[in-house]
Amino acid sequence: MKPRTGTNAHQATDTGAERWTWPGHHSLRLRLLVATLAALALALLLAGVLLSGLFRTHVLRQFEATLTQQLDQLTAQLDIDPAGQPVIDARALSDPRWQKPYSGLYWQLDRVSPDGQTRSGVLRSRSLWDSSLALGADTLADGAVHAHEGTGPQGAALLMLERTVGLGEPAEARWRLIVAADTQDSLRAVAEFRGVLTASLAVLGALLVLAALAQVAVGLSPLRALQTALGRVREGQEARLNGQFPAEVQPLIDDFNGVLDRNAEVVARARTQAGNLAHAIKTPLAVLGQAAAQSLQQAHPDHTLALLVQEQVATARRQVDWHLARSRAAAAHRLPGQRTAVAPVAEGLVRVMQRVYAARALDMDSTELPEALAFAGETQDLQDMLGNLLDNACKWARSAVRVSASDAAGVLNLCVEDDGPGIDDTARTTALARGTRLDETVPGSGLGLAIVDELAQLYGGQLRLGTSALGGLRAELRLPAAKA
Repeated sequence: MKPRTGTNAHQATDTGAERWTWPGHHSLRLRLLVATLAALALALLLAGVLLSGLFRTHVLRQFEATLTQQLDQLTAQLDIDPAGQPVIDARALSDPRWQKPYSGLYWQLDRVSPDGQTRSGVLRSRSLWDSSLALGADTLADGAVHAHEGTGPQGAALLMLERTVGLGEPAEARWRLIVAADTQDSLRAVAEFRGVLTASLAVLGALLVLAALAQVAVGLSPLRALQTALGRVREGQEARLNGQFPAEVQPLIDDFNGVLDRNAEVVARARTQAGNLAHAIKTPLAVLGQAAAQSLQQAHPDHTLALLVQEQVATARRQVDWHLARSRAAAAHRLPGQRTAVAPVAEGLVRVMQRVYAARALDMDSTELPEALAFAGETQDLQDMLGNLLDNACKWARSAVRVSASDAAGVLNLCVEDDGPGIDDTARTTALARGTRLDETVPGSGLGLAIVDELAQLYGGQLRLGTSALGGLRAELRLPAAKA
């Protein structure tokens, strides 16, 4: 077995990459929201971390500054008695917490060895009770202050400040003052601030999310207006995109309207050329037909040529009518902005048929035609389709023809019924074939129903043949409806 080539592996990788595309990459609204919300979340997170850190730093600095003041006061009270021992007058200290056991504020005086590596406790505050402050070896210059974090009585977290001073005899005697305070209250204040800050940022985030939603909605509203304008063009209410649009969208609108205009010009030019070609062909056909008719009227024993010419002229005329109608519909069925009211067209065709078939006194009913119904297509195409159905119904009807119309789910249903003999189920498919005539005794070309069926299909519709409630043929024409 041959191993896979690198090309196949690469193609497999590309296919997998295409399969893993982000579900929202087709939505502009989702893209904007995700980008905005991600930026807001990052900004709020950074703001929370920064503000929380700044507040904690500020609180601890204030705490340390207060503790430094206590250390300065304690240093001022340090003295040497006549026996050469250090003394601190506790009554001179202003803060009563020095005297309360485990109050959270403590001081201690240590003797430091000349090398600064060992120390031994000499004095301590009453608040320490039977505990002591433990600090590691540290080298300090006289007067310098170092801060440490450690553990004090009952396991409390402390911030400790120490200062080394030289006092008394011998000259090498050095003392280290330590002041410590419980950081629990400060840390609790920081925690409370973080809670308030988190709640505030959450509320701010919710407001910013609402603002982002509103911004996206307002920013994309021109696209909804554009969608509405496109819908009006698609439904045939307007031929161009009309409305007020932002400057960023207006060039797109202008280009689209230009495309619509050029499309309309191309369609109009194609229809004009088709019409000109049809008229150019019809003129010599009319001359030939007239010559054949005159030859038939003359007393010549052989009319074979005249009959042949007349037959071929009729066939050519039918083909010209067929292709002209088909080319016109093919050019116009997808043209936006097409809208034709059904009632006026149907009523006008009924009046024409009443005059054409006046000798037969047919009862033609077209009262069930709502005024709001409209066809999403060319007026002439609707006239061709409905006119052929009416003409076919009038040819076969005994006494009555009925025209009705309805609209359901965007589909226009036009029904033409008669009380004639109808068409058998097996012959209905044949009746829609081009050039097929089921009865040669009735004048016609055999193209009427075929033209209607093909024009309807060009518009995405269809022609259905069935049995009418009047007893004859029911021709149901399904076409796209134009919205009101």
